[in-house]
Amino acid sequence: MDFSSKLLAQAVDEMSLLPGIGKRTALRLVLHLLKQPKQRTQALSAALSRLREEIRFCEQCHNVSDQPLCAICANSHRDSEVICVVEDIRDVMAIENTSQFRGVYHVLGGKISPMDGIGPQDLTIASLVEKVSDGRVRELIFALSSTMEGDTTNFYIYKQIDPAKVLITTIARGIAVGDELEYADEVTLGRSILQRIPFESSFKQS
Repeated sequence: MDFSSKLLAQAVDEMSLLPGIGKRTALRLVLHLLKQPKQRTQALSAALSRLREEIRFCEQCHNVSDQPLCAICANSHRDSEVICVVEDIRDVMAIENTSQFRGVYHVLGGKISPMDGIGPQDLTIASLVEKVSDGRVRELIFALSSTMEGDTTNFYIYKQIDPAKVLITTIARGIAVGDELEYADEVTLGRSILQRIPFESSFKQS
């Protein structure tokens, strides 16, 4: 694309770096922002700057938060002894939308994927194992996507933990194999949480 303005070209280039945004969509968004009142564009810019500078991660579960503890971990009505292990914050949001889970979460920050250069040391597995070792956990629920990487991560964590000290379950396979958790509908995901099964059963049957 040829632009009459270098500033416009730079804005389009930056916008097109976002996931799912091509050059044409980026141009449409940038031109839309140009038509808005200056205060509207400045408010968006300020919100993004504050997001990048001030957002933090929960000290207990690694979810995004404005405070040292996220709203879920700080909620005394949640069962802190039941931990749902997820890949990232989008999965927390997906499960919360079902209104079926009253425990807390542990966000790994990804899945083990040697092809992508992601190993156990790149995830928050160590702090999860520490929680279990300290006797703070009654049940661990694996809620990673039903992919090879998700199953590999589940099994690695399982081998790091003494199963005798904690109940380890996984969400029921209402989630199709190969599906990403965040794209599951709320009813299916809610049922999968409620009908979870012992983790050992999940890999013995596969």
